[in-house]
Amino acid sequence: MDVETGESDSSFVTYIFGLAVFGVLLALVRKYFKGAQFDERVSAKGLVAVVTGANSGIGLETVRGLNLAKAKVYMLCRDEKRGSEARIKLAKQMGCDSTRLTVVRCDLADFSSVRDCAKEILKEEDKIDILINNAGVMFYPRYEKTVDGHEMTWQSNHLGHFLLTELLLPALEKAPKARIVNVSSRRHLSSKALDLATIDDKKKFGIFAPYDRSKLANVMHARELSRRLHKQGLHHVSANSLHPGTVNSNLSRHTLLAKSPLKEISSPFRWLFLKTDRDGAQTSLYLALSKKADGISGKYFADCKLASENPLALNDQACEDLYNYSLEQCGIAG
Repeated sequence: MDVETGESDSSFVTYIFGLAVFGVLLALVRKYFKGAQFDERVSAKGLVAVVTGANSGIGLETVRGLNLAKAKVYMLCRDEKRGSEARIKLAKQMGCDSTRLTVVRCDLADFSSVRDCAKEILKEEDKIDILINNAGVMFYPRYEKTVDGHEMTWQSNHLGHFLLTELLLPALEKAPKARIVNVSSRRHLSSKALDLATIDDKKKFGIFAPYDRSKLANVMHARELSRRLHKQGLHHVSANSLHPGTVNSNLSRHTLLAKSPLKEISSPFRWLFLKTDRDGAQTSLYLALSKKADGISGKYFADCKLASENPLALNDQACEDLYNYSLEQCGIAG
């Protein structure tokens, strides 16, 4: 009996030890895939921030981070009702001060909506310190044109943000230090070309290509905007782009996995290997608030550090052509 008891105790200890080792390994893997975390103690008191796609996902977490740092945040949302619900959630469940949260309707797929949104913000604010172009459409399942005649993903991810940035630029220039942040994606590296003449052509549509080229445009936009600002002597305004990481968010709602029974089966793996929305917001917060980002402009980041961009984004002429094309498509005099 004593031998059996000893063997039983030994097996139990081995089992517990194995569980402990497995738990530690699991924690280490999760920590690795969480990516860099923005943990600087900074105060954004008195700063005014504008965030698109603010009612869910990375956008919601970005608003949370800015608000907790004491910034006043304009939450730009396509659906005002969902935006109001998100504002309540931020106050009741996420520790935010709702008096520093303002919801404004902004449909990036409609230029008139973008103009109305900018007009509403500028009516209230003389200067803006932070603009985070976060909203996005990923792997839109069908070819569709916006009311302005552009392919849906292209306008939602690039042209709409381009117009918003141009309209808010005078207020950004009035801030002592202003930061413009374009949320791009590592998928921009997949783009082999950016043919502006056929960007809205149905023949050029595919599940991945529209998203990839719109994310390339986000990087190129930030780089060319930075160059133009510096040329004008506006060194206090920076423009950067970033990859938020592979995030388990509702941005992928149009993918096959999101509509498949495999979604539930893959849930533990997505938890382990993908970033949460909060993890995905870290580089946005870093570029918006970090003292380490002072003076850095026209660059591409991932996990709160500099990263390598698509060689096309380093082509000065291509970036200039995209900017001039965008000015024309948005009806802005160059």
